[in-house]
Amino acid sequence: MAPPLRFPVSDHSDGQRFFNPSGQRPAAAFSALIKWGYQRLVLRQKINWPKVIRQNREALVPQPSLCGKTAVTFIGHSTFLLQQPDLNLLTDPVFSERASPFFWVGPKRARPPALKLTELPRIQVVLISHNHYDHLDLPTLRWLAREHQPQFITMLGNKTWLEKRGVKNVVELDWWQTHQARRGLEVTGTPAQHFSARWPWDRCQTLWGGFALKTPTGRFYFAGDSGYNQTFKEIGARLGPFDLALIPIGAYEPRWFMQPVHCTPDEAVKIHQAVGARQSWAMHFGTFQLTDEGIDDPAIALAAARSTHGLEPMDFNVPDFGETKWVG
Repeated sequence: MAPPLRFPVSDHSDGQRFFNPSGQRPAAAFSALIKWGYQRLVLRQKINWPKVIRQNREALVPQPSLCGKTAVTFIGHSTFLLQQPDLNLLTDPVFSERASPFFWVGPKRARPPALKLTELPRIQVVLISHNHYDHLDLPTLRWLAREHQPQFITMLGNKTWLEKRGVKNVVELDWWQTHQARRGLEVTGTPAQHFSARWPWDRCQTLWGGFALKTPTGRFYFAGDSGYNQTFKEIGARLGPFDLALIPIGAYEPRWFMQPVHCTPDEAVKIHQAVGARQSWAMHFGTFQLTDEGIDDPAIALAAARSTHGLEPMDFNVPDFGETKWVG
């Protein structure tokens, strides 16, 4: 007898696991990992990052109630604080020292979070795009659940896992599914080309994606993690245009390994154009060394891509850690 279906059968799920409709799969076979490790360690194709970089500015928590706009503050990696007069929202909050299941080994922060957890305003909503350690940071989520009791919005398959570990009030979404998180905040799950895993044996058992937000002060798009694909045009057509898009630009080398799951800065510009973003901010750079490019390479490559595609720096910017943008 076939096991009962865990999820709705769709173009990205067989009812038990998830997959990319494009057919793209991450090159994560054991032989591929050995090849990548050989290139990094023996051929020294990895560029080492500085161990610690102190931020240039002191991050301050804005007061959006004074202007009726959305304040978007870059905390680090894929973590942003979005503030409106009656809402404080976090994307993929990662405040731990390492993006790893272990506290003594694994990718370590090159830059500290621009704000400490204790400096955050009262958080009402938290978005979690997928379960990789640099996006789903369980110690941070437990702290937020205990101290702030927000609503957590994530993708299919993550709710039970989180609730078993003390993170309550979880809503999970499928792609294109919409949730009215609170008055004035509509959250829609969006497709991405990626994968999920916390360990080698739980691969693709939970869904990955991004989020489109419809609010009184504008429309926002948080892309999560993704390789480049044609779905972004559909996201723009169905849910855009967006006043601000948050798009990853880092963790893309070597391309033979990362191409299915992480976009290059040039591809990030194409995503910006495809979703119809009036402005974009870069994310997923300069915090954890996950792949082989240098710490400044994504920003340099993004500047070149802007020039190639005829964009101005204000169209697609690389934020400083702790910088705030006002939208609306």
